[in-house]
Amino acid sequence: MSIHISARPGEIAPIVLMPGDPLRAKHVAGKMLSDGRLVSNTRGINFFTGRYKDVPVTIGASGMGCPSIGIYSYELYSEYNVECIMRIGTCGSYMHSIKLYDLINVDVACSESTYARCAFDFTKNHFKHQGKAYDIINNTAKAMNIPLRTGCIHSGDVFYRADKSLPEIVLEHNCLAAEMEAFALFANAQYLGKTAATILTVSDIIPTHERISADEREKSLDKMIELAMESTVGINNVI
Repeated sequence: MSIHISARPGEIAPIVLMPGDPLRAKHVAGKMLSDGRLVSNTRGINFFTGRYKDVPVTIGASGMGCPSIGIYSYELYSEYNVECIMRIGTCGSYMHSIKLYDLINVDVACSESTYARCAFDFTKNHFKHQGKAYDIINNTAKAMNIPLRTGCIHSGDVFYRADKSLPEIVLEHNCLAAEMEAFALFANAQYLGKTAATILTVSDIIPTHERISADEREKSLDKMIELAMESTVGINNVI
C-alpha cells in the first residue's frame, strides 16, 4: 500500500490508464477488461486491474489538476513498479479547426504550474511525453484508421479565469488545447525514468463555447478508449 492507494503489492499492473473521473475509470474497466477487479477505492478513487488481450492493465482515476495526478502517478511509479502511465482525458480546444471528439496525442505539455519546480527543482515550463508510448499510440491510430492530432497542450492550474484572453504561455508554445494534468505526469516520469503519454478527447471548443455533457464525458469517449487499450499491446512489448 501507498499513502493514497490501498492496493496490495502485485495488484497494480505495469501499465496504468488514468482518466480523471473515478466513474469513467469504472466504466472503462467494466467495458474493456477481462477478469477486472477493484483493487483500491481509497477516497473513492477507483483502481481496477484485469487483462486486455492477455496484457495486464490497471485503470485508475487521477482526479483533477497537477497536484492530484502528481500524487497518484508518483506513488504508482515509485511504490507499485508501474512502468507506463497513459492519461486518457478530455480537453478544451483553443482552435476553431479542432472539433468536438477529435483526438490529440500530446507531444509536449506546458504550464505555469510550480509543480515541477517545487517537486524536483525543474525550472522549465514544458515537458515532452516520456518513453516510447507516444510513438506506439501514433502507429496504433494509423493501423486502426483513427484520425489523431499531435502537438503541444496547455496544462492549466485554473479552470475559471477573470481574464478571457489567451494565456501568454499558450501563444508561446502554440498550444492546441487546454487540460490540467499532463504536465505533472510528464515531469514525474522524467524524474523517475518512466514512460508517460496522454491521449485527449476534445470535449469543449473554447472560442465557441461548444461542449459535450458531463454524462458524455463519462461514457461516450469510446474512440479514445479503444485506441488506448490497443496501444497497451504494443507498449507491453517494449517496457
